[in-house]
Amino acid sequence: MASSNLPTAPSAYHTTLLTAQDCREHVHLIIGSNPLAASRVAQSLSVGAKPILIAPVESDMTPTAADSQQNQKRELHHNLANYISSGALTHLDRPFADEDLTTLGRSEVDNVVDAVFVTQHDQLLAERISALCKRKRIPVNVLDNPALCSFSLLSVHVDGPLQIGVTTNGRGCKLASRIRREVASALPKGLGAACARLGDVRRRIITEDAEARTAAGSAIAAAVNEGVDDSIDQSATFNKLVTELDVQAEAAKTRRMRWLAQVCEYWPLKKLVEITDDDVESILQAYPGFSSDNSSASPQPVLPGAVSEGGSSSTTTTSSSSNGRIGRIFLAGSGPGHPDLLTRATYKAIQSADLILADKLVPSGVLDMIPRRTPVSIARKFPGNADRAQEELLEQALEGVRAGKTVLRLKQGDPFIYGRGGEEVAFFREHGLGDRVVVLPGITSSLSAPLFAGIPATQRDVSDQVLICTGTGKKGKPPAPPEYVGSRTVVFLMALHRIGGLVKELTTRLGEADGVAEVQEGEKQRALWPLDTPCAVIERATCPDQRVMRTTLRYVEQAIEQEGSRPPGLLVVGRACEALYTPKQEGQPWVVEDGQFKDLDFEDSLGLSLDATSGVAHTGAA
Repeated sequence: MASSNLPTAPSAYHTTLLTAQDCREHVHLIIGSNPLAASRVAQSLSVGAKPILIAPVESDMTPTAADSQQNQKRELHHNLANYISSGALTHLDRPFADEDLTTLGRSEVDNVVDAVFVTQHDQLLAERISALCKRKRIPVNVLDNPALCSFSLLSVHVDGPLQIGVTTNGRGCKLASRIRREVASALPKGLGAACARLGDVRRRIITEDAEARTAAGSAIAAAVNEGVDDSIDQSATFNKLVTELDVQAEAAKTRRMRWLAQVCEYWPLKKLVEITDDDVESILQAYPGFSSDNSSASPQPVLPGAVSEGGSSSTTTTSSSSNGRIGRIFLAGSGPGHPDLLTRATYKAIQSADLILADKLVPSGVLDMIPRRTPVSIARKFPGNADRAQEELLEQALEGVRAGKTVLRLKQGDPFIYGRGGEEVAFFREHGLGDRVVVLPGITSSLSAPLFAGIPATQRDVSDQVLICTGTGKKGKPPAPPEYVGSRTVVFLMALHRIGGLVKELTTRLGEADGVAEVQEGEKQRALWPLDTPCAVIERATCPDQRVMRTTLRYVEQAIEQEGSRPPGLLVVGRACEALYTPKQEGQPWVVEDGQFKDLDFEDSLGLSLDATSGVAHTGAA
């Protein structure tokens, strides 16, 4: 299905704005005496609200025919009676009166109640209360009557501070309940406690770095506030490179907050659940807050959550194993993301390894294939710590192989395509272990991600060559931009965090835009990329939340800024981006396709869908 996010284009289906309200001390008016009323009271109390029940209680008197339905007295549900007797619920033993809406509320809001729940079947009463509430802008919910409601309650899973709500917008509460149960059952046990623990870490970082934030001003405040609003996706600068100079200056003041944000984004949920208080203390010591001396070396702890149930890794360096046997090192690529795209060789290496050292981008679906007995370490490659994290993994690998273990260095994609695989082979050779290294190929995302986005990297009469580039050079320096060739498809890895600079380098001569008086001769001859060149941003390829943004070089920076970031991602540039795809709406600067990747179920359908209506798509406005 397709929908537009333009203000003038309504959604194909009516949807609602989902919010999370702080209802502490709010006054909730509940009309009725049935089990649903008791449920609404329980929900109000659970969020810190003060429920008031309005319901005439049944007596020995039999109602006459002259009594209206709303004035008839009913028996209170036993849970309601218990709430009343315990003092948790205020009960008014009378029919509803119009003035209740403006006299029973909190004094700070002029005694207006905060919400009204009508739980009894009385159409006339429901219509009357709904009209009054809507006129006074009081949220109202009416049993089995969406037209009279201004809000509805979601089917909610609660685990500590974690709440997950599902709604079908009035199309089936039973289905919403089932979907909620399915989602909750797929989550690892203890995720709510992990959310609480990580939240405590965040507050601790804020407190300890308060002095630095005050000194640094707004830049620090922006970093601290990152992730406060659950509705906002990661920003386009989420993976912004931290250079050595940055570490000594501004970025050092916020590196702990950036570390926490990236842990939450990249680590598998099962690993987040395994983090302990000791792990938190260890990592905070390794990432000290900003001080006058940021150049001092930080202690390097064992990675939090790095060791699975299989055991722990020793930090004592040994020259060789006790029996003199030297182990082996497998350097393997895990493919673009989906576990079905692993090679058989890499799968066998995963099953037979004694120790697995994984990069942070190896997806959870692949990590889930690791036997529980096998220790796993996930790289701490976060901004400002990439080189040291790489050294840590290599040191662990040396220790393991000298102890006679089979060590697997597990990387995303292919280890020799911007995976530093060649550097690692050279490192092991320098340490006399060159003959103990086996390199296993993986499916590189630079070619498979375009495929699963419906972009043929080569196609006759469209593209006869493919160029794979990095968007970020060593130490953060911009690499030399490739020249424009109309029949070329260019794939940029590690580029989205500096998309503005990359587009500028591709479409203008180096030096001209910066006011340099003289442009180098070679640069004068370089063919520039037209701003209307088609391009596509592909994020989390082959994962269930794969997203594709189709646009041009003119609008790609704006598209990423508006739509947010969903790392890891790459950029594809060239006419091949429109070889199998033609924008359906003229004049739209970009189109976002979300959820179009289908699981590799060969009994049902293949993972690639070239029909843009098979997922959820919307257009962007410049």
